[in-house]
Amino acid sequence: MQVKELKVLYSEEAIAERLRALADQINKDYEGKDLVVVCVLKGAFMYFSDLVKLITVSPEVDFVRCASYGKGTSSTKTISFTKDLEVSIEGKHVLIVEDIVDTGHTMAFLIKQLEARGAVSIRLTAIVDKFERREVDVTVDYPGFTLQKGFIVGYGLDYAEKYRELGAIYEAVVE
Repeated sequence: MQVKELKVLYSEEAIAERLRALADQINKDYEGKDLVVVCVLKGAFMYFSDLVKLITVSPEVDFVRCASYGKGTSSTKTISFTKDLEVSIEGKHVLIVEDIVDTGHTMAFLIKQLEARGAVSIRLTAIVDKFERREVDVTVDYPGFTLQKGFIVGYGLDYAEKYRELGAIYEAVVE
């Protein structure tokens, strides 16, 4: 599979505008609360960086990386941490920052793991909430954009580790 063409789906300006609105809501929801904002590596790094700059409630920040093992895209994947949290989340509110929620398996795994560590609450934000292949009921509390279907790259989202550096989100036309 090769990328034949890139078509802008969400411009840099649209992303910036949406982030301001999300940050306003997050700041209201977490005012006066102990918040840990958790970036899911690698894809969420651009979204996370831009979002955290707009969060005014003095959050702690940390990073996780998850890997799935198994054949194909079946729902029997085994997911594990390849990089775990370094801060305690016990008694704190947690906001997970993800690039895209697609099947939902990774986020369901991560939420379950963090619940077991004593977080007061766990909410999820993703720059793209995509429904095409959703297999697990996962709620994106703060969606950047919703997408029914399509193959996208840019703004941290990759295809074979390429296109992450693009400032906008593109629909990738593949052949």
